[in-house]
Amino acid sequence: MNKELKIEDLGYDAFFEASRIKLELADLSVARVIAEYKGAYKVKNIEGEFSARITGKQIFEAVSREDFPSVGDWVVISKADEDHAVIQKVLPRKTVMKRKYSGKNETQIIAANIDVAFVIESVDRDYNLNRIERYFAIANDGGIQPAIILNKIDLISKLELDAKLEEMQNRLSDSPIIATSTLTETGLDNLKKYIAPGKTYCFLGSSGVGKSSLINKLLGEEIIKTKNISERSGRGQHATTSREMYFLAGGGIVIDNPGVREVGMTDTGAGIDNLFDEITALAKNCKYVDCTHVHEPDCAVLVALKANQLDESQYANYINLKKEAQHYEMNAVEKKEKDRQFGKFLKTAKKELKEAGHKDY
Repeated sequence: MNKELKIEDLGYDAFFEASRIKLELADLSVARVIAEYKGAYKVKNIEGEFSARITGKQIFEAVSREDFPSVGDWVVISKADEDHAVIQKVLPRKTVMKRKYSGKNETQIIAANIDVAFVIESVDRDYNLNRIERYFAIANDGGIQPAIILNKIDLISKLELDAKLEEMQNRLSDSPIIATSTLTETGLDNLKKYIAPGKTYCFLGSSGVGKSSLINKLLGEEIIKTKNISERSGRGQHATTSREMYFLAGGGIVIDNPGVREVGMTDTGAGIDNLFDEITALAKNCKYVDCTHVHEPDCAVLVALKANQLDESQYANYINLKKEAQHYEMNAVEKKEKDRQFGKFLKTAKKELKEAGHKDY
């Protein structure tokens, strides 16, 4: 006999219930966004799954992409019929994973209300510690615990694996690392033990690292389509084209994501500082409060670097991430000011048209 589904099995808790009551929405049903398509969503609650759309008012009032529902969000809905629903409101997010769009100063929400972000790296061409730190920075900034899955370990010897694990532990000392292979099924039991009922786990990484294959193993069946590495380019191919949530038999909740080659920084200053805590601690001893740790005299970070007390590649990645985050913040401030000026212009124009007796006012 199947266990009766409870709303808590989908990740709902007191945080979201308090938000629903505060917003005076207790008379409406709640559901979780489990998939996102162009202009449409799939939501799930204890009654079932529904195709859903947002209201025209929400579209009109949205200031940025962050105002739209994302996979992982909890929303209040009204049912249109047995298969369709209307999303009336997105409940406040407990955690959020977001990145900067490539070439744009806009933010893309990867997923919301995540407990753990699994950063998947494969041991072959994809392996890159700097990229892991990028993912960790945006996870930390969003209040999400990051963890690493080092996949495809069947491709290297135990000696090579031990060397990679040591390198990762030295660079990311406090982070859980799970070594796996979907071919030999090594490490899958460790991964299953890590996933707790009612908690949400987001799988992140480049195309071809094995995110979908790992989730298929956790599900116990080939639900998600997968593709092999392209022989021509040596790069992963996008098997997953949209974000989607899956529910494991053991009670855990996992989100598969399209492969991401570029992880742009948003306003993640706090996340970067938390990740590079050793550098952040040293920075407190710098002569200048606004020290950039690049060229200033009496910079405690540079002193430690010259004394070989800091990893040079980690320092370089810290500086790059800081610069990206600061650039994003500067552009965001400029955009906000332009929006404010444009809003002021519209208000003045409407007032003048009304005073002039325009037919639409």
